[in-house]
Amino acid sequence: MHGAVRHNSAFSRKGLSERLFAQLFSGLVYPQIWEDPDVDMAALEICPGHRIVTIASGGCNALSYLLADPARIEAVDLNRAHVAFNRLKLAALANLPDYEAFYRFYGAGDEKENIEAYGRFIRPHLDAGSRAYWEKRKLLGRRRISIFSRNLYRHGLLGAFIGIGHRVARIYGIDPRRLLEAGSLEDQRRFFNEEISPLFDRRVIRWAIRRKSSLFGLGIPPQQYDALAGPDGDMASVLRARLEKLACGFPLTDNYFAWQAFGRGYSAADGGPLPPYLSRVNFDKVRARADRMTVSNASYTEFLAAKPPASVDRFVLLDAQDWMSDTQLNGLWREIGRTAAPSARVIFRTAGAQSLLPGRLDDAMLKRWEYRQQQSRELHARDRSSIYGGFHLYVLGGEPA
Repeated sequence: MHGAVRHNSAFSRKGLSERLFAQLFSGLVYPQIWEDPDVDMAALEICPGHRIVTIASGGCNALSYLLADPARIEAVDLNRAHVAFNRLKLAALANLPDYEAFYRFYGAGDEKENIEAYGRFIRPHLDAGSRAYWEKRKLLGRRRISIFSRNLYRHGLLGAFIGIGHRVARIYGIDPRRLLEAGSLEDQRRFFNEEISPLFDRRVIRWAIRRKSSLFGLGIPPQQYDALAGPDGDMASVLRARLEKLACGFPLTDNYFAWQAFGRGYSAADGGPLPPYLSRVNFDKVRARADRMTVSNASYTEFLAAKPPASVDRFVLLDAQDWMSDTQLNGLWREIGRTAAPSARVIFRTAGAQSLLPGRLDDAMLKRWEYRQQQSRELHARDRSSIYGGFHLYVLGGEPA
């Protein structure tokens, strides 16, 4: 993790900022992944038999890809906490007695029964490293696994960041949870315009947002902050626009990302929006195919380097390239090109609107890939998480250089 993030001297201001982010990012960051799986699957066009390599993050999307019946999903992550989180999720999916128990664990994540279920059904099937991670006691004496009895989605770096955002809003007399009472898109927009949007004009909030470290809780490293802020550096306006799409762009009945941001959990209503893997109607399929997914603690590039040529059909990079130097970026795509099967597809997101490959990736490598620009724009508009500036789809077309 530190090697992936550090690009400057340890004694420089940028270097210190990078090291602070790396330290924060080494723990659990995303109990829920913040990329829309419906958009991913529309772009990937996964077919039975396909082989997928993806960054793991919170695991929601990787598990949701199982619905398309791929042959194999290999999830990789530099963050050991995310590896343990995903292995726990796979063990829970395979060994908890029924959907109700699985939903109680990952949908509600707020009941003491979950700790009993962990000991009885999950713990015996965990690898030693993951078991040690979840049973380690923190400063207050609680084991890490206890977060599943104390509202899972209020934990992790992102959960803590959202909690701070709620507390700041309440200082100004605003309760973000009231957005979830809206009965229509018009009501959602009215609440955002009257209550949430004016917060970004507050001098203290604008000052705080200008500090790069203020957004570490969103998983935004220093390099990505610069791309997100744009040439004028007005991060407050950027965040306001992204939050506006999250709050007003989609009905609450369809957007579980909005429930997480404004309610700090999923809707408790029957039939409320959920990630595909967590839906009751999908449970049997996801469970039956869970053994097709593996989780490894490795960098994406190193993982591909150990694979044979033409052995991967779909690549999912999330927003990892925003962190990379040109050398790292070219090394990654060299391995993607080598391991890509015919008609392979690559998807990724960026903080800014434009793809970061032109001008940075070697021309000979880039020419092998067709950028589906219009389709990418259309899919980005459908992305309910709303936190990224761009979604990008590349399809393999040319021969190796």
